[in-house]
Amino acid sequence: EARALGVAMSCAVVDSGDQLVAFERMDAADLVGITLARDKAFTALANRMPTRDLAPITQPGTEFFGYHTVSAGRTIIFAGGMPLERDGVLVGAVGVSGGDSEQDQRAVDAGVRAFAGG
Repeated sequence: EARALGVAMSCAVVDSGDQLVAFERMDAADLVGITLARDKAFTALANRMPTRDLAPITQPGTEFFGYHTVSAGRTIIFAGGMPLERDGVLVGAVGVSGGDSEQDQRAVDAGVRAFAGG
C-alpha cells in the first residue's frame, strides 16, 4: 500500500506480549518513523483499539486529556496503529508511519487485511 501511495514508510508488527516480530523501513523513510511505527503498534495493542480512535477522546477538555504522556511517552494518539485479532483473540498489533494520517491509516488497514488473509 505504501508503494501504491508513493510514500516511504516504516511498519512494525508486535505479538500479544509487545514483542517485535516483524519490521520494515522502506528506503528514504523518515528515521522518526521507526519509533512511531513501533509505538503505534504498542498503543493499539495496549488499548485494544485503533490509535486514530484515541485522538477525539484525548483533546483538551476531555476526560483523557494528557493520555499521550502515559507509558513513558510511547502512547500515540493519531492514525496508523491497529490491533490484530484472530478468532476474536488479540494476538498482536501493527503500526505504520511515514505519511500523513490518512496515508498511514490506509497502509495499516492494508496490513490488517493481509493479516486476515484478504
